[in-house]
Amino acid sequence: MKEKKQPKKLKILAAGDIHGDTGLAKKLAEKAKKENVDLVILCGDLTQGESSTSNIIGPFVKNKKKVVLIPGNHETIATADFLAELYDVRNLHGYYIKYKDVGLFGCGGANIGLFQLSEEEIFKSLKKGFEGVKNSPKKVMITHVHPNESIMEKFTKIFPGSSGVKKAIDKFKPDILLCSHVHEAEGIEEKLGGTKVINVGREGKVIEV
Repeated sequence: MKEKKQPKKLKILAAGDIHGDTGLAKKLAEKAKKENVDLVILCGDLTQGESSTSNIIGPFVKNKKKVVLIPGNHETIATADFLAELYDVRNLHGYYIKYKDVGLFGCGGANIGLFQLSEEEIFKSLKKGFEGVKNSPKKVMITHVHPNESIMEKFTKIFPGSSGVKKAIDKFKPDILLCSHVHEAEGIEEKLGGTKVINVGREGKVIEV
């Protein structure tokens, strides 16, 4: 009997909190090229307070990388939509994509800041995206804000964790949650139930799913 071929893993470079730093965007784009990733995920706070939108997505597109993004609490959904349309990439806020056998869905913004959402709005956006990937063998949830009841929450007294994100983890049980937001928690990985939660940070993380 012929052995069933395992599908090739999806290789991701995920980063967040670029805050308009064009040098960092270029460095991350080079990392994506060097690591030969399939997909770049940008977990919000691409700008610094809505300004500095140029040359943040461009370096990745120039290196012919597929990009998905969500807004953070430093830019509105309109700005994220503008960047997505300008560079022909996907804003995953309230949406989903399927790539290989992985379903990815997301929610931008946070429970604090310029693009502020209620916990119910955060959960509803994630639920909307999850509906499109619920039958995918592997699921990756993408948010800007971290979940409450997490280790990451202990790294900051300013930014509360999100109960809406935590509710989505409990209900939808994604394999991985990628977030950023708390700079001090960059690189932290933890488990909430069966979900691996990763704060990808400014330097970015290469992950295989």
